[in-house]
Amino acid sequence: MSFPFQTVALIGKHKNPEIIAPLLRLGLYLEARKLEVVVDCLTAENMPEKKYTAMTMEDIGRQADLAIVLGGDGTMLNIARKLAPFDVPLVGVNQGRLGFLTDLSIETMLKTLDSMLDGKYVEERRMLLYVEVLRDEAIAFSALALNDVAVSRGVGGNMIEFEVRINGEYVYSLRSDGLIIATPTGSTAYALSAGGPILHPSLDLIALVPVSPHTLSNRPIVVGPDAAVEILMHRTAVARVHSDSHSHLDLQENDRIIVRRSPHEVTLLHAADHSYYRMLREKLGWSGLPRNPAC
Repeated sequence: MSFPFQTVALIGKHKNPEIIAPLLRLGLYLEARKLEVVVDCLTAENMPEKKYTAMTMEDIGRQADLAIVLGGDGTMLNIARKLAPFDVPLVGVNQGRLGFLTDLSIETMLKTLDSMLDGKYVEERRMLLYVEVLRDEAIAFSALALNDVAVSRGVGGNMIEFEVRINGEYVYSLRSDGLIIATPTGSTAYALSAGGPILHPSLDLIALVPVSPHTLSNRPIVVGPDAAVEILMHRTAVARVHSDSHSHLDLQENDRIIVRRSPHEVTLLHAADHSYYRMLREKLGWSGLPRNPAC
């Protein structure tokens, strides 16, 4: 990571006109700080004037020192996967409610960025997963995931059946609606709704969370970062594999899904006063200690 930052990329939620005004305001602010401003090609298409150089994601990865993403967590997930191979640090600005990944608000972004661009920030490294599907020993699908890789039955389908191996060792066979393989980042997403544990993002761990298993003794398992998780499909119905609920492939019987840690990581920058636990309280609605009723 290059600091102080010289070239800053602005990336907005695709086809969202409401993001253009704050993006232009942010661009003027960065120019006033004598920084070079570029935008990604898709964002540039929606801007009323071509004021800033438009770049592909690959060029942003090679040339930008920092990328500021305006949108929501879904937008950040998409951009993080694309820029992870280039190790460009990311700052997330949320246009609505603050997110798990986009934790700056549009209303206070300039004040917060003023401190961050002076070097007052918290840096987090987040692990990613790499998934590939082998069909007849050929790679039929591959993708990166910041949140999770999920194998799930399709809409209206029956339970699917598969076996799970970790580092080549048989663990169990499962009849369920699916299985989520989640990073610590993804532990507060789909995996949380399926009863998985919350993992602090500083940990390098992988969680395996069954979705509505037929046998109630099938519980979530947390394994180390070097684990290679292999899923062999036996009964697929209309099953699919998803990467961050984005890229997907329809599965067939005898497909092998292999999930392991990616060599790439994502770097997120937060304000100096960022607190993961405060964010959990706000996002998950955790309350304080109960009070005794008045007598």
